[in-house]
Amino acid sequence: MATGTLPITNWRLSLTIFIVLKLNTLHCQHFIVSFQAPSDCGEEHFFDISRLSCVKCGPNQRRTTTGLNCECETGYRILTSNGASITCQQCPADKPAVTEDGFGCIRCPGSLSDAGTCQCSKGSVLVERDVQGNLLGEARCEMCNGDDPALSVPNSSGDRCERCQVSFINTTLSCACGSSNIPAGGLCFPLNNLPSTVNPNVNFADLALPVQSAWFVKNMYSSAAACLVFSNLTACQALGNMCVMNMHSFSSVASDACGLFNTIFRSTAALGSTQDISYWRANLPWLYYGDQPGLASRVLQTDPLPVGFSFKGSKKNTDIKLLAAVYNVGGEFLRWEKIGGNLQLCPDTATRQMAAYTFGTDYQESCDLSVADLLRMYREPLFYDLFVDLSRGEDGKLIPLPTLVLNQQYNGRFINQENTKNWYLSRRMFLVDTLSGREKSLSTQPKVIRVASMVKIRFQLVTGTQKGQVFPPLMSVSYRDVLITDPSVQTVSVSFAVEYEMEQSEARMKTDTALGVLGGLAVLYSLLKTVSWKRRIASPLIDMETMLKFLLFYAGDLANVFFIITVGTGLYWLIFYKAQHYVSVLLPLPAQEERFVTYIGCAFALKTIQFLHKLILQLSVDVFFIDWERPRSKATRTVQAPGEVKRDPSPVSIWRTYFVANEWNEIQAIRKISPTFQVMAVLFFLEVLSFSNLALRDPLSTLKRPPQAYIPPYSLTLRYGLAATLWLCIGLLQVMFFSLFHERFVEDKIRQFVDLCSISNISVLLLSHRCFGYYIHGRSVHGHADTNMEEMNANLKREAESLCGQRGLLPNTDTQTFQISITNRLRLQYDRIREPLSRRNGPSRLVDASSANPFEQSTRAYNTMNRFLGSVIDHAHRDMDYIVKDKLLFERVIGMEFLEPNDKSIFYNDESHSFSDVLFYGNEATLLVFDTLFFCVVDLGSQSFVLAAVLTYVQQMIFRLIRNAIGRRNLANKTLVDERFLI
Repeated sequence: MATGTLPITNWRLSLTIFIVLKLNTLHCQHFIVSFQAPSDCGEEHFFDISRLSCVKCGPNQRRTTTGLNCECETGYRILTSNGASITCQQCPADKPAVTEDGFGCIRCPGSLSDAGTCQCSKGSVLVERDVQGNLLGEARCEMCNGDDPALSVPNSSGDRCERCQVSFINTTLSCACGSSNIPAGGLCFPLNNLPSTVNPNVNFADLALPVQSAWFVKNMYSSAAACLVFSNLTACQALGNMCVMNMHSFSSVASDACGLFNTIFRSTAALGSTQDISYWRANLPWLYYGDQPGLASRVLQTDPLPVGFSFKGSKKNTDIKLLAAVYNVGGEFLRWEKIGGNLQLCPDTATRQMAAYTFGTDYQESCDLSVADLLRMYREPLFYDLFVDLSRGEDGKLIPLPTLVLNQQYNGRFINQENTKNWYLSRRMFLVDTLSGREKSLSTQPKVIRVASMVKIRFQLVTGTQKGQVFPPLMSVSYRDVLITDPSVQTVSVSFAVEYEMEQSEARMKTDTALGVLGGLAVLYSLLKTVSWKRRIASPLIDMETMLKFLLFYAGDLANVFFIITVGTGLYWLIFYKAQHYVSVLLPLPAQEERFVTYIGCAFALKTIQFLHKLILQLSVDVFFIDWERPRSKATRTVQAPGEVKRDPSPVSIWRTYFVANEWNEIQAIRKISPTFQVMAVLFFLEVLSFSNLALRDPLSTLKRPPQAYIPPYSLTLRYGLAATLWLCIGLLQVMFFSLFHERFVEDKIRQFVDLCSISNISVLLLSHRCFGYYIHGRSVHGHADTNMEEMNANLKREAESLCGQRGLLPNTDTQTFQISITNRLRLQYDRIREPLSRRNGPSRLVDASSANPFEQSTRAYNTMNRFLGSVIDHAHRDMDYIVKDKLLFERVIGMEFLEPNDKSIFYNDESHSFSDVLFYGNEATLLVFDTLFFCVVDLGSQSFVLAAVLTYVQQMIFRLIRNAIGRRNLANKTLVDERFLI
């Protein structure tokens, strides 16, 4: 049994292997065809659309003009045809002509045409068959009767007579136009008011190139005459379209398109107007609003739209409904069309394009389009008459949308680019015109095309409205003329925009008033600062330095004025625009924001001057540490004299002074805010929580936007108001946290420094002006601070238990910090003592060459200064004594001392530790405003919050390094503390 089944198994196996191999072969086969185009086929071949290749025509055949099939040669008729192919047979000699249908041969009454068919003279038709369809032996030429009553002419095919055009009949009662009439465009016109010759040129003013348009040559006079003589509606529309293609321009030439239109407009005054609009003449399209001076302003700003717009609430209305009557170039009405993306040449999604018609959303879209694509997509222009649709239910009302063509000329002047009173408003517009620039033939490529490169719809808010009313919107159109050279590489830039405007004169007047008032107060305040500065430097003369100081003070105060006005303005628009229900305010246009941006720039420049001025003053402050420590024991020292032993006081340790100086160095650049936290928090709110969306030029107050939604451009006013307010708020919150919590419960470096001075038995004298400064009384109540840990702890315990005196300068007081106003005598003595220190740090030529050791001189000067200042504080100098008193409230408010220190210096009690004014700590307001303006200016220039935050942080670090580095050097120079100990 096994032997019998083996052959079958082998056969099946072989068949399976063969099928698998065959399938693999089919699977691996490549399907390749050769590429051929109709242009590749020769005269005897045609392009087979089924085979997609060239196929040879049959005998006595040739390729047709389309190249997609074959036809019989001249003198051959079609013998058979099955739809796919034909067979040709030569006509006999006695019937040499081929019939018009190509299937028969016939004799001709006259000559043969080049195609081998019979031809008749003009005015007659060729007859080849009888009424039953039988082929005649010889063709006949039948003459059409052009007179009444037949009034017939050959039809377009030339095979039958038909009634001639009505213009011939109405003019001559025959089908002949006659010498006294004017034939044009296949019509016959009697003599009329139109010029006998017309100007078919289209003026492409951008290129200074007039082009004789083939379309105008063919259709302009006939359209004008048919409109004037026969009131042909389509002809009137066609003529109007030609005027629109010529940019609605007027010139001294009355025979151009607009000249002919206006001639007809004046001639048809008796026909009355359409829709009760005087500029819309019966039977004519409405192209102009009239030419009276100032008419544009009256049209645009007299009667508001009878509809109100609202951003929020139950009566929310933000939809802008536009409707257009669309005509083709021949003047035929095509349709009513809702305006959406059809006025926007740039490709985009329908959702984004429809955002242009949400009231309050500033829409801007621009792109570059290929000229080749425009030639392919816009063979003929479409013309739009736009209206605002006010339909509510069944009550359909339309308000025309005025159009301002920026290319319109009046006797060579671009009148719509001048003052508003010279504008000529019009109605009809188009987007792309590739037709009027064709010169010799309508089938040739145009020499020039005209593209609407800028389309802008502008809404103007009614002043003082509380109902969201606006005036009729204005559409501005600017066309660009493109000379065709290489369409495949040429591009044209186009844009579409919708913007909203309100009268800003009142807001500008209020801003200028506030600027004037606050600027005047700033002058007075700066004068007060200058007087205070003169008192503090003990100089009664008004010199150039005084004037310069006044300007520096005024720069800072005027910067604050600009800052307050700009932040207030930005915050006003942010709140009132985004939160309003009925529209009562609209954002300033970018052009209207130029003054606002200028104010911001002025604020930043002036604040920078103030900041640098204060920085320079801080880096040149006179500082001296008064060491109250005295030696507590005697030390034995052997001198050079033989046998002599002298006991000198043991030296006081300098480490306490180094320690206090190092702590002072560390607090020079501390601030009441954390710059790192400030930058991160601002970016978190603006970018992560999307607060930046509040600055967009739309009425939405939502933070999140869907990715497919249109994102309008930013308003510089809103962007500045948002950024400045957010930066200030976060900064002020940090200052409040620092003052109310951190300094109370965590760490207060200023008070800690005062405590350190008391523990170290060192006082600090700071002179920010020549005769004014600050004094920190650090004299230890224990008499000594240079001691061991045990005694130090014991002293602190005694002080905590009130078992010793108080730290104040006066007995039984705790006041340790003072503002000081010193006498001129004290200052002169101070300068004389520190003169060696100044010479040491000055140029080498000023150093006393006779001195063997200038550092020893400096050390002596330091010790002398220490003893001198200590004795002054201890009232040891009767002629340089001082008194301690409180400042008056008004003195503290205006920052000026009324009393002049003539005989005695004055120490003013200062519980607020105002010596921090010589540190960053005491100038946080200036620093915060400067950082705010720096952040906003960088952002307005770059439109990037991230870049602005990074650069602001870098700027803060740079100035902090400058303050630390130069401040450390100044500290070392003024106090003789080696810079290496200031770490």
